[in-house]
Amino acid sequence: METIYWGCLIGGAIFAVVSLVLGDLIDGLLDGAFEMPGLDFFKPVVLAGSITTFGGAGIMLTRYSSLSAMSGLILSLLIGIAAAMLVFFAYIKPMRNSDVSIAFSMKELSGKIGEITIPVPEKGFGEVMIRFASGSTIQTASSFEHLPIAAGARVVVVDVVDGVLRVSEWDENLLKDL
Repeated sequence: METIYWGCLIGGAIFAVVSLVLGDLIDGLLDGAFEMPGLDFFKPVVLAGSITTFGGAGIMLTRYSSLSAMSGLILSLLIGIAAAMLVFFAYIKPMRNSDVSIAFSMKELSGKIGEITIPVPEKGFGEVMIRFASGSTIQTASSFEHLPIAAGARVVVVDVVDGVLRVSEWDENLLKDL
């Protein structure tokens, strides 16, 4: 039984070292391979940590306790499961919940209010700046209504076509009339 414990401990340690050195490469290769919807508990880092802890606990219990082989196995399994829960709830779940990104999709820009930085001619392109909580972006814009729009004018993004924001001048008075 001790051979199995040593195999788990050494295998988990090797996985930890390899994932430390080649983490991004392994993550890319295994991306989605072990992920099951709703079962984040089975991520490779959780499983590897659990197996390594199981092996280490098994060796310690076999060598330094007077427990029977079956009792040592059961206790090692419980310690491995506890380690998996600790890794999951102390590392995986908080990291998943803290996923913050400043990225945006062009399709998300429809309906956003912006300001023209380079005038938009009737037929042609200018630029619009759209502010987000995390910063701002400047994108190529064209007039949705084929009317010229001056620099500094507030606009609303009506549509996105081939990476170009089609904008229309924002009329504050229109909202007051509603």
